[in-house]
Parts: sequence; structure tokens; C-alpha cells
Amino acid sequence: MTSQLLMIEDDGRLASMVVEYLGQSGFKVTHAADGEAGLEQLQILQPELVILDLMMPGMDGLEVCRRIRSMQGDMARVPVIMLTAKGDPMDRIIGLEIGADDYLPKPFEPRELLARVRAVMRRRGDNGAAGAVRESQALRFGSLEIDRDARTVQVNGQPCELTSYQFDLLVALAERSGRVLTRDQIMEAVRGRELEAFDRSIDVHIGRIRNAIEADSKDPKRILTVRGVGYVFAKQQD
Repeated sequence: MTSQLLMIEDDGRLASMVVEYLGQSGFKVTHAADGEAGLEQLQILQPELVILDLMMPGMDGLEVCRRIRSMQGDMARVPVIMLTAKGDPMDRIIGLEIGADDYLPKPFEPRELLARVRAVMRRRGDNGAAGAVRESQALRFGSLEIDRDARTVQVNGQPCELTSYQFDLLVALAERSGRVLTRDQIMEAVRGRELEAFDRSIDVHIGRIRNAIEADSKDPKRILTVRGVGYVFAKQQD
């Protein structure tokens, strides 16, 4: 079955190239030329992934992403790959903080965008036989429950809102509870690729996960920082 994607991008020439390239790779891509039209198409199409340009006239990509994450139901959790001009680190951080799952700096190779799209889709819906057995059990740590099948997280029975990427990141940490992991090891476990030099986006995601699952994100008990090394997910939790 063809996966439906939505690209929100004001550069018509770039959008045409992406629509054609991803179409040749088995994706159906609908293009919206601005933020308002993109949000309308999102409700109509209910795509499996959104490719979102950061710099657009009128409603920019940050506001579009904020509105997506404030929606009700499944649409609030649709994966978002944000396109950022010149790879500005601040753009990346802001985008991740408001809920983007991944980013890709312009200009980019279509093949890299395709690889990012496939990676997100694979994380979202891997139905391999071995994976089905492994994912069949929920992870429980005290009052924290991570349901890998339903892709939900609860603390004391209350749902926690995480993006698709943040959910995968939390699962990667939880499956390796008690092990100290470097940022490179964490990102490699989730993305399947090495980090770019000095990429600190992992810290932004960890911060957002802590906000969702910790009683006090400033004094975390579940995801602990190991200074100078990385992070460890605590085996014993309340």
C-alpha cells in the first residue's frame, strides 16, 4: 500500500522535484504551498508523515509544527521532518523543541531525504516477525509503562505526549536500562546512522522526554545524566 506524505513548502520547484523523486520510490506526496493550506490538507489526507519547510511567508514552519502538535488524536503525533535553511543549529534546536522528529538542512540530496523518510516510517511501523515477538510485551518501570505495540507512554495511568522520534528514543533507552550510553550510541540506536559533528539535538529530545515522564524534570529519577559520558535509564524506579 502506497504511503501518503504531505510536503508543506513554498518553493514550487523544490517541491516538484521531491514529489517526483519520492513518487518514483513508492510514496504518494501531496504538496501544499503554504502553512494554512498545509494544515487543511493535513486534516483531509491524514498523512503518515509531513515534510515541513521552516522558512515560509505568512505562517512559518515553527507555527505549523506547533499547531500540529496541539491537535487532538493521532494527527498530533504524525512524524514531522523539518527542512531548515543552511542547517542553522538554532533552527534545529527550536524545531526539535516544538516537536519535529527530524531535520534536514537545505540544500539536500533527494536520496538523503528519502533515507530520512524511510527511517522514520520504519521506526513507526516495523512489522517484522522477530520484531513482533520482541515488541509484544510492554516495558514497565515502577509507575512508568511503555507500550511498544500501541506506541503509548503512561505514568500512573496518565498518558504522556511524545513525538514519534521521542517515543523511539525512550524505547531505545529503556531497552538498555542500567547501561550508560553515549549520545552517539543513543542516536545510532534510534536513527541507524552516526551523528553529525557537534550535534546536540539529543539533549533537546531528552529534555522533552523528561518533561513528559519525570515528576520533576530538573531532578530526574528515570533518565539520569552521566556527566562527560551521556545518559543512563534507571532500572529501579518508583
